[in-house]
Amino acid sequence: MYDIIIKNGTVIDGTGRPMVKADIGIQEGFIQKIGSLHNERANKIIDAEGQYVTPGFVDINNHSDTYWRIFVDPQLESLIYQGVTTIVGGNCGSSLAPLVDREIIRSIQKWVNVDKVNFNWLSMEEFFQEVEATKLSVNFASLVGHSTLRRGIIQDQMREMTPDEFEKMKKMLKRAMKEGALGFSTGLVYTHAKQAKMEEIVQLAEIVKKYDGVYATHMRGEGKDLIESIEEAIEVAQKTGVKMQISHLKVMGEENWHLMTEAINLVETARGNGVDVNFDVYPYTTTGSVLYIFLPDWVSEGGKKLMLHRLKDPSRRRQIIAEMRSNKFDFSKITISISPLNKTLTRKKITDIATSQGKSVEEAIIDILIASEGQVVTMTEALSEKNVAKAIQHPFSIVSSNGSGYSREYSNTGELVHPRNFGSFPRVLSKYVREDRILSWEEAIYKMSGKPAVKYGLEKRGMLEVGNFADVVVFDPEKVIDLATAQDPYHYCKGISSVIVNGKIALDNGRFNGMRAGEVIRSIRSKKYFNLF
Repeated sequence: MYDIIIKNGTVIDGTGRPMVKADIGIQEGFIQKIGSLHNERANKIIDAEGQYVTPGFVDINNHSDTYWRIFVDPQLESLIYQGVTTIVGGNCGSSLAPLVDREIIRSIQKWVNVDKVNFNWLSMEEFFQEVEATKLSVNFASLVGHSTLRRGIIQDQMREMTPDEFEKMKKMLKRAMKEGALGFSTGLVYTHAKQAKMEEIVQLAEIVKKYDGVYATHMRGEGKDLIESIEEAIEVAQKTGVKMQISHLKVMGEENWHLMTEAINLVETARGNGVDVNFDVYPYTTTGSVLYIFLPDWVSEGGKKLMLHRLKDPSRRRQIIAEMRSNKFDFSKITISISPLNKTLTRKKITDIATSQGKSVEEAIIDILIASEGQVVTMTEALSEKNVAKAIQHPFSIVSSNGSGYSREYSNTGELVHPRNFGSFPRVLSKYVREDRILSWEEAIYKMSGKPAVKYGLEKRGMLEVGNFADVVVFDPEKVIDLATAQDPYHYCKGISSVIVNGKIALDNGRFNGMRAGEVIRSIRSKKYFNLF
């Protein structure tokens, strides 16, 4: 007697092996049998005739933690509707633990109003316990954010760390790894991490290597300096032997699109030389980022207060405008996505706002940043579809969302979230597999499940094998499709009929039932394997 039997389906097991017809028996949260179960009984039978049965999708570049979604909306419905059963947080240099004190949480202020944030943890283990008590709909794991550590120790100062400070930083990273973090991330494009030299990253990556963790990097540059940024990331991996993950590989700006071929060649060469490097990619040409990254780098040095002071200074303002104009960026491609200001600004292009106010676009950007105290998130149409397809198709890529979990009701806030939050994984299946046919079904599922699970050391997940956790998705290959767009993102995907998390059905006949069976995933090299003292 099984808890669940999925019968008559075509199984794509997440390893890249060819699909086969088989039934799957689930009991007490685990896969008990794969084969013929037509004479067996179960409390729940899912008839998957004409459908594919796959592992739950593993989103290794997710921001539901730093956008605070795991606490304000633990159901994370848009992820369940996509077939996502496991997310990894702590990306792009920002994590919610470990914390030195309350002020360290300001490393996420570019995405969320931290004045409304409450928390009762400092260590990674205490954070994990809080997430467990919250009960998410999906499994959750976390990296350790470099900016979270660095900012907690030296606050808003823009300088190299002293030896004592750096030792404290390394000690915090070691403890977090012992408590179950999967690895370490950097966001070297952001203000507080830009001062970090390669040697600082190398020494931290050496610690991560000791615990067999992953180093994921949002590199220093994704435009004209893309190649130098990839070379730096690969050099860190070469020097330390750490498993390297390049976060959301992309090339910003049409004048730089030609660099993608060279970037991928660098990754291929590194792999040929024994470097364990992959990159993840999301299936959109629209990016999402904070507005202040369009300012000259020096403006944001020293943190938000200094940035706002410079923006308000008349002489500095003129200098900023002159430098922004010299970069010749096409600001017409930027749309306000999230802002604490009047919601009438969201969904509007920066250039339209400037025109309506009778200002230059550079002046409008500065005024919006001042009025919002720097807390503006944008969407920018800046990527090449050809490059996105090339990255998704590449054998060293992993599919991710770089997004967060939302409900449809969030549309009532007036904010314009990125469509990747609602559609990333089914979009790959519908567009790049079914329509464009640049990937096979087996290849795509492997990039979404088994491949990221192995890379990040997620034991007994990501593949449909006897003894593994029962994280399972059932979908119709002819009907699976994303419906979210940049103009109207609040639409759940269609064509996925069942999603099972740890043996519990969360999506039943295409509808989310409120089940929150997610677990916190700690590294297998967690504190039970290491002496904390």
